Formats: sequence, structure tokens, C-alpha cells
Amino acid sequence: MSFQVSEIAALSERIDWNKVDGLLPVIVQDFQSSQVLMMGYMNQDALAKTGETGHVTFYSRTKQRLWTKGETSGNVLNLVNAALDCDNDTLLVKVNPIGPTCHTGTTTCWDGDKQEESQLVWLHQLEQLLAARKDADPESSYTASLYARGTKRISQKVGEEGVEVALAATSGDKAELVCESADLIYHLFVLLQDQGLSFNDVINKLKERHK
Repeated sequence: MSFQVSEIAALSERIDWNKVDGLLPVIVQDFQSSQVLMMGYMNQDALAKTGETGHVTFYSRTKQRLWTKGETSGNVLNLVNAALDCDNDTLLVKVNPIGPTCHTGTTTCWDGDKQEESQLVWLHQLEQLLAARKDADPESSYTASLYARGTKRISQKVGEEGVEVALAATSGDKAELVCESADLIYHLFVLLQDQGLSFNDVINKLKERHK
């Protein structure tokens, strides 16, 4: 909790609360996928409570009180980090959401889930789908059947698809290269899930090497 408390307190001191009439616009973004989830307002107390609890809390203009997202539904927004814009009058909050963010049951409040997705958002959703298949019936899902057959078989598939990618590139067949690359990435994602890892772990390693 030390990050939230200290950093949020520092952010609050930089805000000209009189300029925003006591209510700071807050944009909420999924830390994993970068998808914009919702927008709300915070007063000083809401911002402080967000830092103290680690759950994003707003000031409800209709209810005239503090409102922690998910206090009724359980779909809380777990704070990862926050940053002010260049004018210190709008806050960007990055979160790990638990469940759908919108009260309608969709991931985002912007036109349901119909907004144009970035490639990263789609990959994140694919990963979530593959994770959910762990408990599916192996008879009804190829992904579930891979999990049921175990790590050795999943690893074999990754190896096979890696060879297919190399062969497609060697032959100069670009269409086949794309298809085989898709198969490789899919099976790699399944293997990562099987091992309790995520694509973000891979990204973090790449970022570490890039420093």
C-alpha cells in the first residue's frame, strides 16, 4: 500500500482543487490492455481513500457522497498507478479491474464492448479466454483438451509450430508464414497459462532487456 499512499498524497498536493471546483476528472485505463474503461470524478477525500485502500473511489455527483467502484457489484478497480496531465487538472488512473467495469455488464463504458479494439486489447482478451478454458470440457474445446493432455503435449505443439514458422519463412510463403505464426502464438499463450504465467511476464522481460 505504500506506493498508493505516498504517491497519491503527492499528486493531491499538485492539484489546484479550486481550478477544478473541487472535482477532478479521472480517466480509468486497464493496466494490462491499455483499454479505456470509464471516466469519473474525485474530490480530495475520494483521491485520499483511493490511495489508502488501493480501490479506485470516486465522488458521486448524483448521490453526493464517496463511491468506491464495485462496492455493490464486487467489480472493483485495483489501483496500479496514477498520473496527472500537463495542466495538473485531469488524472489518468491505471487499474487491474475485477470483472466488467460498466454497470451494464460490459468491459468498458464506451459504447459497450463495440469500440474499435487495439491489437493489444484483443491479445489481452484472447489470453483471458484461454485462461477460462482451463475449466472447460476437453470434449467441447480444443484449448481445454490441450490443458487436459498436459504440459508435455502443449510444449510439443509449440515446438512443432515453431518449426512450421521457420519452414514457411524459408519457402517464402508469406501467407503461410502469417498462419503458422498465429498458430505458434496461440500455443505459446496456452503454454504460458499452463505454467501460471502471462504474456505480460514476457513483455516485462523484453522491457528489462531493452533498458
